[in-house]
Amino acid sequence: MEKLTIVSLDGHAQMPPSAWPEFLEKRYHNHLPGLNAENELFTAIMGRFMTRNHGGDSLDIFDTDKALRDGGWQGVWKLEPRIAQMDREGIAAEFIHNGDSRACGIFFQSSNTDYPMELCQAGVKAYNRWLHATFGPEPDRLYLIGMQGGAPWRDVGELVEELDWTADHGFRAATVPGYVVYPGLPPLFDPYWDPYWARCEERGIHLWMHAGQGERQGELGAIFHRVRKQIEQEKGDLNEAAIRLSSEFNKGQIFASVKPRRAMWQLMMGGVFDRFPKLRLVLSEIYGDWMPRTFKFLDEQFEAHGDKLPAKYKPSEYWQSNCINGLSFIRRCEVAMRHEIGVDTMAFGRDYPHGEGTWPNTTVWLRDALGGIPEAESRAILSGNAIRILGLDQAKLDSIAARIGLPASEVFGEHPPLPEDLVAHFQKRAQYTAAPEGDERIPEMDVMMREDLWRVRAIA
Repeated sequence: MEKLTIVSLDGHAQMPPSAWPEFLEKRYHNHLPGLNAENELFTAIMGRFMTRNHGGDSLDIFDTDKALRDGGWQGVWKLEPRIAQMDREGIAAEFIHNGDSRACGIFFQSSNTDYPMELCQAGVKAYNRWLHATFGPEPDRLYLIGMQGGAPWRDVGELVEELDWTADHGFRAATVPGYVVYPGLPPLFDPYWDPYWARCEERGIHLWMHAGQGERQGELGAIFHRVRKQIEQEKGDLNEAAIRLSSEFNKGQIFASVKPRRAMWQLMMGGVFDRFPKLRLVLSEIYGDWMPRTFKFLDEQFEAHGDKLPAKYKPSEYWQSNCINGLSFIRRCEVAMRHEIGVDTMAFGRDYPHGEGTWPNTTVWLRDALGGIPEAESRAILSGNAIRILGLDQAKLDSIAARIGLPASEVFGEHPPLPEDLVAHFQKRAQYTAAPEGDERIPEMDVMMREDLWRVRAIA
């Protein structure tokens, strides 16, 4: 029976509060009581937020074999259940990024409250070391992503030192600087970052850009506290807080934010890929429907100002040579647009164990999204493109898939359509049937582009 090799470019991990004292340097332990109090607020609101979107009466629609209800989500911080859920869904390997709503971050996340930069750096180091200790024992299946871009660094030498630690411990990727924004960060095209790009290229570390790229440290945490204060004043409850948080969250359009696009074009138009051509940039949990219209805009800007830019090629050409989009919870519109997006640079991500992701419904999700397109294209999205672009071990992954992979017949061939209530749930949690983005974000990007062109002296 033929098995499918599937590589997910988006899974998540979060350090549980019980591990904070072990991995955080002792000199910072006096800050843990405050962080625990923050965690109580965070989990109280987020628990209700998750139940509204991924629980309650909908469990009988999407959690039919009780993978969620039986604790399959615990792989967010435990190795054994994570591997079990990968086996259950036929996932040969998965990249692991930070963040989950079942515990707050350790100082440095946007969803934390404001903390001094020294604490944020300590939190990133603690997380990286916990991630290695917890998931490092399965290097053939779990590809670790260092959170260097989530921390402030006094100089680029400190940043490179942490990169070396992660590379020495088997990490495959590192977040792009500015994943979490701190005061005074230079733009990504600034030569200040060149030692970091050079070391990533030298060590074979991929650049990782995830949803949330460009959010300020403490930015979302401030929303939590504002909502809580409003609820307390109005004598409301946390269910109402969850509703308000959902509204605030959706206002930011985090999965369709233009901030990651700006970071991407700074690398492209700032000549980073010319100086370091072996770098590979991965977008993860960032929608793909924006790409055709955005790259048209970017190429137009290059045509107009290219003689004053350090880049040699159009942004769309750098995309083809150096980039891939790991489309978490891949949607119908992106599959329909696959040739406009570039089917040879599309990949797949589960977003495990997040409520908006494909887990615990990955098999039927893939059947609906990819089962009806040419099989060669589907296989490329499921693993072929990631293996080729990111230099993964095809033989090793195929051998894992031979043992735990989905039978190809589970995705391809004749199957009844998905139940309408399940499709409706996919739409509720991940905008699965949404229309693609049009021109509405161009004015927003144009403002950012003008700022960047001015900074590189391409316009007066």
